[in-house]
Formats: sequence, C-alpha cells, structure tokens
Amino acid sequence: MEQSKINEVLLRNVQLLSRQAVREEQMMPTGSAPLPDVEEVKQIVSVVKSIIFTDYFYKRQPEEQIRSFYIGGNLEELYTLLRRQIARGLQFCEECGDEDVLPTAEEKALRFIDQLPEVKRLLYTDVEAMFQNDPAATNYGEVIYCYPVVNTMTHYRIAHVLHQMQVPVIPRIITEQAHSKTGIDIHPGATIGEYFAIDHGTGVVIGETCIIGNHVTLYQGVTLGAKSFKYDANGNMLNVPRHPIIENNVTIYSNASILGRITIGHHSVIGGNIWVTNDIPPYSRIQQSKAVDTSFQGGLGI
Repeated sequence: MEQSKINEVLLRNVQLLSRQAVREEQMMPTGSAPLPDVEEVKQIVSVVKSIIFTDYFYKRQPEEQIRSFYIGGNLEELYTLLRRQIARGLQFCEECGDEDVLPTAEEKALRFIDQLPEVKRLLYTDVEAMFQNDPAATNYGEVIYCYPVVNTMTHYRIAHVLHQMQVPVIPRIITEQAHSKTGIDIHPGATIGEYFAIDHGTGVVIGETCIIGNHVTLYQGVTLGAKSFKYDANGNMLNVPRHPIIENNVTIYSNASILGRITIGHHSVIGGNIWVTNDIPPYSRIQQSKAVDTSFQGGLGI
C-alpha cells in the first residue's frame, strides 16, 4: 500500500479521535489537572505492604533502630505518593475548588498515615484468622506470602480508610487491582471487623453497604449482595443500605448467596449453595436439602 494512503487514514483518524465528543466531555471532570495514575496507585499499596509486613516485603531488620530508618523512608515516599494521587482523585469532587485540592490532599494523606498502625493491627488479625482456619497452612509466612486473602485485605483495608475520608476514585482503583489479581471483589465502602478470613477466595463478592463482624470466615464463591434497588422520583438509583449484616463468629460456605439488607445472627453456619434472603437468628445451622437418590432400571425415568 502506498505511504500516502497510510498517512491519509492515520491523519483522518487522528483528527476524529482528537475531538472531544459530547458524551466524553460529560464524563470528564472539570479542570485540566492530571487524573489518577493507576501504576502509582499500585505503588502506594506496595509501599504500605513494605511498612506493615516489613520483614516479608522489604529487608529483614531485627534491630528497631534500623527498622525505623527504613520505615521512615517508606513513610516519606508514601506521603508523597498519597498526596499526589489523592489530589488527582479530588478532580472528581464536584464540591472541591481548585485552590482546595492540594491542602485537602495533604491533610488526607497525613490522616491516612495516622491510621496505619490500626490498619497494621487489623491485617495481622486477618493473617491469624486465616492461619487458624486452614490446617493446610504450615506457618504464618505461607499465609502472608501466598494466600490471596492477605493481598485482598491489604488492598481493602487501605481503600476503606481512604473511602471513609471521602477520597473519590482512588479507593475503587485499589480494590479493583486486588479483584483483578485474586478474583475477590470487595467494595471499599464495606465494613469488615477483625480476624476476617476468606479461604480460597475466587468469586467472593462483598457489596458496598455490607457490615461484617469479627471472626467471620467465607469460602469461595460467596456473594454478599443486594436483592433489589430503590429509586427516587426521577428513576435514579438510591445509594441506601442494601447488603447483608453478618454478625460475629459466622461461617459461610462456598457459593452461598446472602442477599438484601438481612442479618445473619452470630455463631451461625450457612452451608454451601444456599440462597438466603431472610434474617437468620443466632446459632443457626442452615443447609440445603439432602439430595434424593432415585434408581432407574432399563432407562426408565430418564
């Protein structure tokens, strides 16, 4: 093909694609500041992991003074990354003026760092819960390095703090990065207590308004989802509580679907492949009906 023809096609499409369509313009935030950098958001999680699980994801340093030196450097890097990416996320805040973005980002970055000790405490309870729930786990290092729940909960607990600070977009980027890697989908708005375990994990879905207590264990394929949605007079969906409340010491086995704003009472066990849409009292054992074994002779009944 002649180069002139190639150039003609390329130039024509450059011109077409460079024009901002009406729908594209409607979806863009006002202003021209840079938008979030997905790779840099990923780096934020990596730095937090190196701070919380220092000996596992950074240089092992038994002496506190040396650990302090490395953690101090990581915290400075974390602050810089957070400030920049929170500021970029705030481009999606309609109430924020341009002059407010940087001071707000700085304040929120420092507030996040102030909550890191609690994030660390919670994550170590999650590691403990997973280790205690799985006889296949031979040591804590295996859980921290290998189990998808640790990766997922690190992302979730970081994102949840930022979500509570009303940082736009960035929390969802963080949890979706874990979702893509592990198959576990947790909305950053969900509230999850301590000692939380997910065994295997693939296909687990936890919705935005879920409230999960302490010492809760889920297995693969569990859905804590909405049963229906409410709308305003104009037909717009309302963001109201619509996901389950799971009380303390509950175990939910694989592929169970718990739907709607219902409560699963404490110390209950929900069996696999169960569809639950009503409140369950404490100390319940919910199982599917036993299979009926019917024999056929000579092909009859098939």
